[in-house]
Parts: sequence; structure tokens; C-alpha cells
Amino acid sequence: MPHSKIGGGVTELQPFGAILDAADRGDDLRAIPVGELEELTLQHRVLVVRGLDMLPKDELVEYCRGWGELLEWHFGHVLDLDIREDPQNYLFTKGDVPFHWDGAFAASTPRFFLFQCLQAPPAGGGGETVFSDTARVLREASPSDIALWEKIEITYRTDKVEHYGGQVTERLLSTHPVTGERTIRFAEPLPPEQYLNPLFLTVDGVSPEEGAAALEDLTRRLHDPSVCYAHEWQDNDVVVVDNNALVHGRNPFRGDSTRRLQRVQIV
Repeated sequence: MPHSKIGGGVTELQPFGAILDAADRGDDLRAIPVGELEELTLQHRVLVVRGLDMLPKDELVEYCRGWGELLEWHFGHVLDLDIREDPQNYLFTKGDVPFHWDGAFAASTPRFFLFQCLQAPPAGGGGETVFSDTARVLREASPSDIALWEKIEITYRTDKVEHYGGQVTERLLSTHPVTGERTIRFAEPLPPEQYLNPLFLTVDGVSPEEGAAALEDLTRRLHDPSVCYAHEWQDNDVVVVDNNALVHGRNPFRGDSTRRLQRVQIV
């Protein structure tokens, strides 16, 4: 992955993202001011912090409260993302996870979400988390593209099998609450023949033909490598993500590889 060092232990990734080498900063995340990490995350979209110990669940939750209010689900604040023997939802399979934003069916949309990696896949094992910079997609779009996208409203529907579900309607275009940038709020459909717990989309504001063509074009742009960063996990990675600017997904796993992440969503 191409990168360039910019000082302060920070290395920029391409096309976006940054790694903070925190090995000499302390034992764990609590040694680094929240404001510093938040600023770096807003600047780089994805911040990878390396060189620290992982926090136990209860201490991770207490630490994340320093960032703001946390989303709480029936399992608590920390979602264990791992491969399950009898999954009811595609998130816990070895397949891919299409692009989406966190909190679509929650009471509040998270500003950030934070992962800590307890076990990374082996080299070449897949399972990379892929992020797409929607603000960059918009900057590279034409005025006519944006005029079309501004008309679109999408209703998403999925059964509540795991911790989320229901029906929600969102404008395709949004505004970042901190930076003021135009952003895209979009989740790719999940056909029932391919995914557990499928997701269905209904497009309003344009004709069915215009809507189908617009979403096909948008999906192609979101997946363009020039706007995507694929994170290859290492043990003890901490990754903080700007949920308002990005959509994210996951590449499928290969062979017998697996992965264990813990995620907290910060409102």
C-alpha cells in the first residue's frame, strides 16, 4: 500500500487514510487524547492506530464514552464481529459485505465507529475492510450527475434477524455535520439468492429506469480503486472511521481464514 510519512508518527495511506504509530505513546488508547484522534480521523477518514494493547470490553466501552454517546444494542455496546457456525446474517459469514453506512436502522447515526482487532486473518486470507470516500466521489461528479442524485430518495427494508432491521427512508445525498462536505448515504442491495438477511431498496424521486441506471452508475463509482481504501488487518489494530464521509464493506475470506473484531459506534 503506497504511503508517505508526515511526522508525529503519522503515515498517510493512499488514496486516503492514515496510520498512527503509537508504540511510544503509552500502553493503550487511553494514553492518547481523544481530541487528537478525532482530528486525525476527520482529516484522513480512516485512522489506523498501531503499537497499543487491546482493551477489555468494559474498559473499551468506558474509553469510548470519552468520544461521546454510544449506540447500545440488545448485546450491549460492543459487537463481536466474527465468523459463526450457524449465522443468521451475512455479516457473520465468510462471504463479502457490500457497501453500507453504520446505523441505518438505529435511532441515531454514528459519527464514528471504532474497531479493535483481536485476531487478524493470515496474510492473503482476505477479509479486508473496504472504505469508499463518498465526498471524493461527489467532487469528481458532474453537475448533471449531482442534480440527478439530489432527486433520489431510497427506502431500505430488511427483516430484523440480528441486532438491526426494519424500514428506513434516506435521501441519497447528505451533508457532513462537521466538515460541511456533501456526502452520499447509500447501502447496496442484498439479493436473497446471495445473502442471508437480504436488503431491499425502493427508489423514489425519479423514474424506475432513471433510478436503476443512477444506482448502477453510482455503485461503479463507489467501487473505483481511486476512491477506495482496503484495510488489511493486523493483530491489535485499532481503526477509527468517519461514518458520515464513508461507506464500507468487506472482501470475502479465503480458505480457512477467519477474523475477530470488536466494534463500538459513537454518536
